[in-house]
Amino acid sequence: MEGSSGLPPGTASRLESRGLAREPPYHLVTIRSPFVARPGDIPTRHYGHVAKILIIEDDDVIARGMARHLESAGFDALGVANGETGLARLRYERPDVCVLDLMLPGVDGWKVIEQARAEGIGTPILVVSARGTEHDRIHALEIGADDYLVKPFSMKELVARVGAVARRGTRAQQPRRGEEIVIEELRLDPRNVQAYVEGRSADLTPTEFRLLYALALEEGRVLTRDELLQRVWGRRATHRDRTVDVFVRKLREKIDSRAPRHTFLQTRYGVGYKLEAEAK
Repeated sequence: MEGSSGLPPGTASRLESRGLAREPPYHLVTIRSPFVARPGDIPTRHYGHVAKILIIEDDDVIARGMARHLESAGFDALGVANGETGLARLRYERPDVCVLDLMLPGVDGWKVIEQARAEGIGTPILVVSARGTEHDRIHALEIGADDYLVKPFSMKELVARVGAVARRGTRAQQPRRGEEIVIEELRLDPRNVQAYVEGRSADLTPTEFRLLYALALEEGRVLTRDELLQRVWGRRATHRDRTVDVFVRKLREKIDSRAPRHTFLQTRYGVGYKLEAEAK
């Protein structure tokens, strides 16, 4: 019964209808603006450093549910209901993790990710969205998201994933002031975060460029998938994690297929990848 779980009447069913798993017991906490604390909410007190979690979600019921579970797990949760306010919070408060919905009014979640990364904001971003196609997931990761959770999801999984990205810490900012790297007909320009083949832009995304640049800095040396995940995405490899392979495939399409004389992305089977010019 909802009365015994501590939730106001009707809340549990509304959570379920919005794709959130019902996992009692629930603990009521005080949620700061824009959420209105209800009578009987019990504030959670924290001592020492507590990871601050910014929730950008326009559905108040979903936002309150996520914040409640994160607070119960010991995080400090703050919610905003639109992308513009979320970007401002990211700029000036630099939370430890951002939980981001994609379908927001005004500035949507895609724009929030792109703008945050363009400004060098390294806060890890966990996308939570009902958009669960492979294209949506890959695109979000390509433009700078760190993880993706498809609705409906378990609140326990949400808390676990937030904890995981919080442990990884803030990602390194994009290399903008490094030296150019030129290897045969391939040129990498960190200032413009772009690569050029025979003088023409390869149209790389920021994440694709970071991966290519990480390989170029170690030209000729094989980097394992785990090394690349840590350097580019700030996380360790997990079982059957194909993130690096997906991005290398995209780099081959944009670099190797366009280069007239050389291939650059080389595979060391069972180990990883290296950047080295080999004649076609």
